[in-house]
Amino acid sequence: MDLIDTQLRLPAVEPEWVERVRGPGGPLADMAHAVGGPFHVLHPARFAENAAGFRRVLAEHQVPGRVYFGKKANKSGCWLEECARTDTGVDVASVPEFAEALAHGIRGHEIVVTGAAKSDRLIWLAARHGALLAVDALDELDRVCALAETAGALRILLRVLPETNPHSRFGFTGDELDEAIRRCAAAGDALRMEGFSFHLNGYEVAPRAALAAELIERCRTARAAGLPADSISIGGGFAVDYLDARDWERFHREYADSWFHAEKKFTHFYPYHSEPTGARMLAAILDTDRLAAQLRETGTRLLLEPGRALLDGCGFTVFPVQGYKPRRDYGIVTVAGLSMSISEQWKGSEYLPDPVLWPESGTGEPVSACVGGSSCLDYDMLSWRKIAFPRAPRNGDLLVYPNTAGYQMDKNETEFHQLPLPARIVVSTENEQTRWRIERPVS
Repeated sequence: MDLIDTQLRLPAVEPEWVERVRGPGGPLADMAHAVGGPFHVLHPARFAENAAGFRRVLAEHQVPGRVYFGKKANKSGCWLEECARTDTGVDVASVPEFAEALAHGIRGHEIVVTGAAKSDRLIWLAARHGALLAVDALDELDRVCALAETAGALRILLRVLPETNPHSRFGFTGDELDEAIRRCAAAGDALRMEGFSFHLNGYEVAPRAALAAELIERCRTARAAGLPADSISIGGGFAVDYLDARDWERFHREYADSWFHAEKKFTHFYPYHSEPTGARMLAAILDTDRLAAQLRETGTRLLLEPGRALLDGCGFTVFPVQGYKPRRDYGIVTVAGLSMSISEQWKGSEYLPDPVLWPESGTGEPVSACVGGSSCLDYDMLSWRKIAFPRAPRNGDLLVYPNTAGYQMDKNETEFHQLPLPARIVVSTENEQTRWRIERPVS
């Protein structure tokens, strides 16, 4: 049987705004003409909708708290403008991220600073601007106390090493946490210890609810020692639904190495279909074992730091086709751009949602093809999987990779071969008209 007859298709679940840009009469062709190379398309209004969904769940459960956008998930500044407009905080982990958040209107007290062994400069900035700092180790806590003497009092959380992830390099063990609480109490007015934080690998509801409940009790103990300790951050890890459940189930049921160029083997994939996802996952966490009630009864605030989930459906990436090389039973497409702009490949995995050939019109028989970047590296592959296309891609066509805003667009982007990074185009709707602009750095 011909490969095209058995080829698995994994079309992405996409929001309505994408069709306005990519569909008939949309501005995609003009964007490609203006840029002349690969580019990212961004839709901040969708980001605002996602953030509102998380805040709505907190309000419905009568749980006080704050949503922080995990900035590391995407470098574009347009998301920060939405954060400033909608009272969404920002999670940063470097001096440049902190400075960019401030430049886009985020106030210091709306910033949480995470990451391991933060630089003195970053700690100083947090103190000067009243940001919340997640402290990761005892030596960092000592530096925080020392810097507070000259920079001013610091608001901190103590990051906990989860028992379910004992090999993580982040967080305090139980004994270290007891010592950290003692040092916080001894620091007096130099520190305001506002509670605890954690981050769990994976996308399970129950472990997050269980650890949050455990930390409620730690907050009560810390308050008995004279510390404010009124907040818990459960970090990120809110799942995103990229694919239809039936397509994802079939992928696992029928998986074969022959689907991939050179029979490339993979050991893991992101769960491209999950349930619950995003704000519904937060609701499930709060509904587990009366967690919401425990937070209310103890006066404990819930903080969260979603990145990917706030960017769900917020953008896609476009690569111009440069050539198509037919082989015996499938072809190889080469695009202008590099696989570093589709970051999953650089974690030893594959970004599975199907890219869309644009325009879909044209003559020719359906083909299957993998997709390579324009570098001289044999492993520069955007899609090892042989994608089913309605016809052979041609020079001048576009390949549109869907839903790439969360961690795919720029996590590993590079100017290898001295190629410029893809442009960023921000889309909005005004009076039912789709408008777009090329994003420029804040000066």
